[in-house]
Amino acid sequence: MRLIYTILAALAFALGSLMSSPARAQTGLPVDGAATCEGSFVNPITDVCWGCLFPLSVGSLKIWPSSRADTPNPSLPICACGTPIPRIGIAMGFWEPVRLIDVTTKPWCFPNLGGIKLDPGFDIGRGYQSGSGEGSTSAKYHSHYYIYPLLYWLELLADFVCFEQSQFDVAYISEVDPLWQDDELSMLIHPESALTGNLIAQAACSADCIASTADLPLDPLFWCAGCNGPMYPMNGNVDAARSNTQTTRLVAERTVFKMHRLGFAWGTSGPRALCSRYPMPIIKKSQYRLQQVNPTPMVSTRGACSPIGGSTFPPGSAQMYPVKGEDAGFLLWRKRNCCVL
Repeated sequence: MRLIYTILAALAFALGSLMSSPARAQTGLPVDGAATCEGSFVNPITDVCWGCLFPLSVGSLKIWPSSRADTPNPSLPICACGTPIPRIGIAMGFWEPVRLIDVTTKPWCFPNLGGIKLDPGFDIGRGYQSGSGEGSTSAKYHSHYYIYPLLYWLELLADFVCFEQSQFDVAYISEVDPLWQDDELSMLIHPESALTGNLIAQAACSADCIASTADLPLDPLFWCAGCNGPMYPMNGNVDAARSNTQTTRLVAERTVFKMHRLGFAWGTSGPRALCSRYPMPIIKKSQYRLQQVNPTPMVSTRGACSPIGGSTFPPGSAQMYPVKGEDAGFLLWRKRNCCVL
């Protein structure tokens, strides 16, 4: 816990420094000769795959079906929450857009904030892509994690208690996290990775690749990010970077896992989540869908918001391009099972 508090303190200090120097923030301009940061704000009307909201279910009955895979829902449509006298409600299941994730090789570059690049006054290691001179197949990225409860802001359903009621916030910045910069330090929060770094465990990830692309990822194989690579280490250092689309998606998926390990993300799906969220230090991969919103929003086709570990090859799942299209942004969709009282 002391390690988590140290990281939180560093984050608060860094954010305070940034807020006290607004004149040093630039949009789309290089800072101190660094490469230009590219990106755009997410348009909630045109850049969001609203079909990813479905299926919508009551109990096990899908009242608004969808071709996209869904996690199991409670079998009964009736639920009860509260003590000592429980209140009766309706068990609903739906998918909600709740987080944004930046993935970029440029320190302090925020693609989902319109391509803003900040200069905090201290140097942070620059990332690189595969084949950029640092290594033939390796890559290094930075990541940012935003609180983004879009359905609550848009007030699509007034007073719907199942929506996360919070404000926009930057919850995590990798540049100030020492664990993000070093693989050995990163093991402090995932010591179990020493048991999964073998050929047998990694070979099992091929099954996760097939499952996550065709349907849902295999949750017991928590160390696998399907077709995109291993979940460990929980940072932006990627040894086998096949493409920019695959690597940025892998880093985004690692970021989600890390938020669970740090206690910033909780379980929200299944019968256990009907009355409240619950701690989930081991990620339940099937609970999430990732939609690319930068540089090119993916808003149609079944692969527009594929599960964690899903392949980036299906049409409409991902699209990036050189120079101005190398800074990635993702919208994270989360399955929500809730007892509507």
